[in-house]
Amino acid sequence: MTVAEPMTMLTDYALAGVTGWLAWLLFRGREGYRARALWALAFAALALAAALGGTWHGFSPAFAALAVFLVWKVTVLAVGIGSFGMLAGSAIATTTGSVRKSLIAISVVKLAIYSGWMVWHSEYIYVIADTGTALVLVAALHLWSSTHDRHHASHWILGGVGVSVLAAGVQASGFALHRHFNHNDLYHIIQIAAMMLFYVGARRLHDRS
Repeated sequence: MTVAEPMTMLTDYALAGVTGWLAWLLFRGREGYRARALWALAFAALALAAALGGTWHGFSPAFAALAVFLVWKVTVLAVGIGSFGMLAGSAIATTTGSVRKSLIAISVVKLAIYSGWMVWHSEYIYVIADTGTALVLVAALHLWSSTHDRHHASHWILGGVGVSVLAAGVQASGFALHRHFNHNDLYHIIQIAAMMLFYVGARRLHDRS
């Protein structure tokens, strides 16, 4: 079987492997903390998305049309679960009371609308819009927390958001280091660094009481 985009496939698999390992570490340290559990869910979903994305980039030309369709659909739906976990987890870590309830409700409704929409649509712009919205809200929550509570976990998560924005910018620019190392490949490598920053922050999160 010919691999269509070998470097993109390999870097996606590398992102999946690192993110999956970090998800397991977060899951092991989640006891008593819903915020950490939700971030672990986010990492696991994003690891699945990266693994399926690598498979799509590498082998989709050889797949039957139905297989290509299903792999892509599960990929984009997994990304939605990832953004849900990040937002809901951050809401629990940084807010309480009615504000927390409202943010969790927003994250659930956002996931439901996104998932329903993506069942019938496939354009990547909707994935960017959903993830971008979640990152903006996560950044706002942790910026507030770092300012008012001086919570060190928030600094790491804000760093992860910043590197994710950098990665997205590189991907959108089409910049390539080499004809065999394109903008998607570079995005995956930069995003690995972002996931490491997110992990350091997420493992320090506590449910705010």
